[in-house]
Amino acid sequence: MFELIRYAKQPELLTKFLSRRTVLDDTVEQHVKRILSDVRTRGDAAVRDYTLQFDRVKLNAFRATPKQLNAALKAADPSLKKILEQAAANIERFHRFELDKSFFYEDGDGVLIGQKITPMERALCYVPGGRAVYPSSVLMNVIPAKVAGVGEVCITTPHNPNGGVHPNIALASAVAGVGDVFLLGGAHAIAAFAYGTESVPKVDKITGPGNKYVAAAKRLVFGDVSIDSVAGPSEIAVIADERADAEFITMDLFSQAEHDIDASAILITPSRTLADAVQKESTRRLPKQPRKAIIEAAIQKQSAIIVVDDLDEACAVANTLAPEHLEVHTANPFELLPKLKHAGAIFLGEHSAESVGDYFAGPNHTLPTSGTARFFSALSTRDFLKRTSIIAYTAARLQKTGDDIARFADAEDLSAHAEAIRVRLKRHTTTKAR
Repeated sequence: MFELIRYAKQPELLTKFLSRRTVLDDTVEQHVKRILSDVRTRGDAAVRDYTLQFDRVKLNAFRATPKQLNAALKAADPSLKKILEQAAANIERFHRFELDKSFFYEDGDGVLIGQKITPMERALCYVPGGRAVYPSSVLMNVIPAKVAGVGEVCITTPHNPNGGVHPNIALASAVAGVGDVFLLGGAHAIAAFAYGTESVPKVDKITGPGNKYVAAAKRLVFGDVSIDSVAGPSEIAVIADERADAEFITMDLFSQAEHDIDASAILITPSRTLADAVQKESTRRLPKQPRKAIIEAAIQKQSAIIVVDDLDEACAVANTLAPEHLEVHTANPFELLPKLKHAGAIFLGEHSAESVGDYFAGPNHTLPTSGTARFFSALSTRDFLKRTSIIAYTAARLQKTGDDIARFADAEDLSAHAEAIRVRLKRHTTTKAR
């Protein structure tokens, strides 16, 4: 089952988990570049051709029609609606707390300094399809954009085998308040929204996860459009002491391992007894898992149980890994919080399962992966907002500071910068003399 690493004796083995940075091979990148160039040149025709080539469906229109959306809604599980509505309320509440606001302050001499917050005009939320359908991705991407005040928010998701919308995606879109749903997936979808076509609007921001072709496309269109991040495989690390519940931990590790064979699930503990208990519980539970093959491959490839000397060392290992999700199953989890510096999201206590964050608690589940939690953060309202500095100077202040500003420009050999100040100072002196 899980590889067992004794950190004090084998610290070098940790490097295996530090090389998880998403690397897009040249073949994928070159393939995606051709798609992007083609869509940019031929627009709708290229998008239609790639949809037929990859999905074997000829779409008459890229947008889901009201009839298609209504049909999908009727096919959705009605009991899921209330769950999605409560989750949406929790997500909206959290994101309203983090909302930035414009500010201004008076700096003397009539000077006004500030920052103006402006929402982006148009955003696309990419919702993946394929192995699974993710209505949670709809809520987690759309709601922050809506709270931020984005004028137009649309969704694109791969169509179902009938060329329509999956019922749960339609339901989540309705709950999130989005009626603009496109039936496109893959790199050609990213290209269409990054550049705009005859039928697809150019957007300012693209968010949401996808496969390696989608990830490559997002990275390559960055600059023509803003993106959230280039997401890698899912990952979880769990810090636990000897009192932790092996059954809880096992299922939490499985919950991320079931996403992808490249997912990573790591237990960090000072208790060899707990390590053995989790190994035993994993062996017992694995055969019963519907996604057994994926979980088993992920455990063998990128997962481990790391035995450390104490909880301080456990925190140090977690900070080195900078995982997407970090759970803390200890007697006093809040005591460790100040020591935990790098993680996409931290789940404190044995009842704070990662699944709670994926669906229901409120904080965003779109998180930095592959160690990038050292410098990236979760998707938030800030991703959909622009910050513009405001400077309103006065003649009185410029008279006081102008010489210093001009000399600063002289120090950088930017004479026009300096002269732009000095002509104002001369004008002020001349006017005053009159």
